[in-house]
Amino acid sequence: MSSHGDPIPMTARRGTALKGIADVPGDKSISHRSLILGALSVGETRVTGLLEGQDVLDTASAMRAFGAEVTRSDDGEWSIHGVGVGGFAEPEDVIDCGNSGTGVRLIMGAMATSPITATFTGDASLRSRPMARVTDPLALFGTQAFGRAKGQLPMTLIGAADPLPVTYTTPVPSAQVKSAVLLAGLNAPGQTVVIEAEATRDHSERMLAGFGAEITTEITPEGRVITLTGQPDLRPQTIVVPRDPSSAAFPVCAALISEGSDILVPNIGLNPTRAGLFETLRDMGADLTYENPREEGGEPVADLRARFSPEMKGIEVPPERAASMIDEYPILSVVAANAEGATVMRGVKELRVKESDRIAAMADGLRACGVEVDDGPDWWIVHGRGPGGVTGGATVATHLDHRIAMSFLCAGFASQQGITVDDAGPIATSFPIFEPLMRDLGAQLDRANR
Repeated sequence: MSSHGDPIPMTARRGTALKGIADVPGDKSISHRSLILGALSVGETRVTGLLEGQDVLDTASAMRAFGAEVTRSDDGEWSIHGVGVGGFAEPEDVIDCGNSGTGVRLIMGAMATSPITATFTGDASLRSRPMARVTDPLALFGTQAFGRAKGQLPMTLIGAADPLPVTYTTPVPSAQVKSAVLLAGLNAPGQTVVIEAEATRDHSERMLAGFGAEITTEITPEGRVITLTGQPDLRPQTIVVPRDPSSAAFPVCAALISEGSDILVPNIGLNPTRAGLFETLRDMGADLTYENPREEGGEPVADLRARFSPEMKGIEVPPERAASMIDEYPILSVVAANAEGATVMRGVKELRVKESDRIAAMADGLRACGVEVDDGPDWWIVHGRGPGGVTGGATVATHLDHRIAMSFLCAGFASQQGITVDDAGPIATSFPIFEPLMRDLGAQLDRANR
């Protein structure tokens, strides 16, 4: 699959039960950060289990453009010879981050306090996404940004020659914004402080500490106060990337709604700031169990077993859980459509500014498949039709969004008439083996252009 070529229409139909082991790819968030922090270290960082989706490959290319040596061995191990904090060279060409909002925003942060200039772009989806939420706090360090109206890519950043440490309160819960500020703070003197009222995924904090940065987190009445001491000598690391819980969400949820299914997804990262979906599914009555819980590389992991769950009920998802599962609401809405009663999701306005307006995309697609959906600026309600109750029979627009595409394909496995997505190509950005993996489990998937 390719996110940049001709559209790849694909249809998912109800078939046999999903059975077997689903070896999903490595965690995308940790993969991005492994490459960036490896490039900011002095010496060789070695990474196994890196997600080799296009988003992460674009970040690897960007690190090479900034002067790091990034290579892959024949056995799949990645090596990053870093240039150290403040050691980025000025790239000779435009940095193309493809579809990745995480990649572009973290890379902007990493270069923002070095006296270099870089221009960033991406695909049509990424060029429509807001960058001011990152460039505004980076300006506090002394960084200058010049882009299109509404703060959109293409955009040129001029790094701060004499950066200042900052204290910044995030206006919205966003791990990307927090991480961009912390990465910029690496090359600023003194202490950079980020305050977030709602906790977001903490991979950056964990990994910065692992690479040798002096970083602390304190829980206060204002929220989480994260303090980073600038200008450290980051130490290269050996990293084993756990499997991505956001990718695991798709085979897991497909199994929960497909009659007779029973699958095992091994070695999934269960960082508490990422596992909100699985907690929500269990609240709904899903037959979802954790087997062999353990810790690897400072991250909690386990094997997930998911079985068909016809007794699931709609619930009101606690709004405070949104930050820990923001990428999983599209596939949750598919499960909700196959549960009994209404599932209410509030505090999710961040979904409006992802790769697509995910609330609108899912609501429109579900309605076309016979599901009643109500939605507002930061909420939506899916009225479940019970097990196997989704009619389907529609062709759904994915809006170049990999999660919309995978969500509706998973919905198709349990639908009465099958569901077609207009373009499955963007799936390659995050889950390049989605199609063969689901086929191996027994899923009925057909490409219209085969």
